[in-house]
Amino acid sequence: MPTTVSALVTEGASKPLERSTIERRDPKPHDVVIEIAYAGICHSDIHQARDEWGGAEFPMVPGHEIAGTVAAVGDEVTKFSVGDRVGVGCFVDSCRECDNCKAGEEQFCTKGEVQTYNAREYTGEQTFGGYSQSVVVDENYVLNIPEGVELDVAAPLLCAGITLYTPLTHWGAGPGKKVAIIGMGGLGHVGVKIAHALGAEVTVLSQTLSKEEDGKRLGADHYYATSDEKTFETLDSTFDLIVNTVSADLDLEKYVALLALDGSMVNVGIPSNPGSIHAFSLANGRRSLAGSKIGGIRDTQKMLDFCAEHHIGAEIETITVDDVNQAYDRVVDSDVRYRFVIDIASFEK
Repeated sequence: MPTTVSALVTEGASKPLERSTIERRDPKPHDVVIEIAYAGICHSDIHQARDEWGGAEFPMVPGHEIAGTVAAVGDEVTKFSVGDRVGVGCFVDSCRECDNCKAGEEQFCTKGEVQTYNAREYTGEQTFGGYSQSVVVDENYVLNIPEGVELDVAAPLLCAGITLYTPLTHWGAGPGKKVAIIGMGGLGHVGVKIAHALGAEVTVLSQTLSKEEDGKRLGADHYYATSDEKTFETLDSTFDLIVNTVSADLDLEKYVALLALDGSMVNVGIPSNPGSIHAFSLANGRRSLAGSKIGGIRDTQKMLDFCAEHHIGAEIETITVDDVNQAYDRVVDSDVRYRFVIDIASFEK
């Protein structure tokens, strides 16, 4: 029989998240039952709960930054045991048959990966996310959270961490490379930590200098305000890699001009409006403009292992389940340094 658990549920785009209950399936042979300890709040949770991207399905339980412990396993599970520290990220299944899935790039599944919430299993069941007491996930889409990183600061790594680790490693951030992170927010601050740990020379490009002290504490070598036009003169043709974490509309011409020969600018923030750039800006310097999204299970595990080795976690503010609606408004107002994490045990209070 399905198990009834407490969850935060929204019934519509204009409705708040409220305490309610949902049903979780009995574990299938390869399923892992996870008792959730912490769930991070991603800005995409807000976009979807408020149907700002369209296509939202209600009732909805958001949350794809999930950290907890294994409470039970199916009869044929081989990768996890009861008590293991585990996490679940942005998707909980994929076709497993397409070339992308076979290559460990399940986030690009040609059938479409099954998102952790606001989606449908291939069987048609609605998926509900991590703002809940437990979740049941196939073992192949569960991550091990190693010792060296606590569960609360690990939760945001399941989205924010892999979203930055993927472009930084794919485009070769490391010793001898000059890397810029645009934005010092929920994504950007994790990017600073990871780029620094990879050995790159790290620069933060932020609208103001208000977070400069934080940026340098987290590993930035340099910090510049993009509201100062002199910044673009000073840094012309400087960077091997720029990772743009903001969702604001940027003047791409100005930022691409900061790339050195063969440099790349990679967008992980998704603006609401399409950008434009003249092809000559790319041809001049053999520059590249690219995009990236999360990562596959293999790379997400590599990211968690790397973060544990270097003691990297998100900078968090822990809240109760009753604080989430206020936290959503604070995220929209950029009033958090740098990620909210829900203490799921607060359901019991």
